[in-house]
Amino acid sequence: MSATRSDRGPRRRRYHHGDLKAALVDAAVELIAERGVRNFSLAEASRRLGVTVAAPYRHFADRDELVAAVAVRAFGALGAAVAAEVDDADPPARRLAAMAGAYVRFAGANPALFEVLFGSGIDKDRFPQVRKAAEPAEGALTSCVALICGDDAELAATLTDAVAATAHGYATLLLDGTFGEASTAGDVAAGGAARATLALIEGRAALL
Repeated sequence: MSATRSDRGPRRRRYHHGDLKAALVDAAVELIAERGVRNFSLAEASRRLGVTVAAPYRHFADRDELVAAVAVRAFGALGAAVAAEVDDADPPARRLAAMAGAYVRFAGANPALFEVLFGSGIDKDRFPQVRKAAEPAEGALTSCVALICGDDAELAATLTDAVAATAHGYATLLLDGTFGEASTAGDVAAGGAARATLALIEGRAALL
């Protein structure tokens, strides 16, 4: 049986001397996209790069440590995606809606990274670097909500949870194919998340 395109391509992948750690993260992202975050191994990442199965252990103690490195990259990419869509000159409500839309678009454009963040079960106590990597995106969300809710800490916490759940729900539905044609699905889902966020802000008093 002839090799598929995906089989041929990854086997030609090589890394430049000194970049094995980054190359392993790249390989892990590819494997997660193909098989899911729970269905790949360090040995498979090694084979994809054409190195010995022992080579990754110079950089990662085990598979979970490699997944944690992917999660750090993913949180960085998420933070950059959100920052790119949010205009600091906009009113807080519009900024919060833009964050929700950006989150959904990120999921559609980076399903493997999204799965690592929310489907890997990564232990942030064992890997505090993952928790630290999440702080910029989480901080942007909570600071924007604080501007909307003022000194009402209970309302701010409730609105934060509601907006996060709404954005995550739209992202999950997008990845499930709910929003139809692939070329427009991301915009449809992101727009829905943004409008739903504005509705939550408008009716936030009813959340308590």
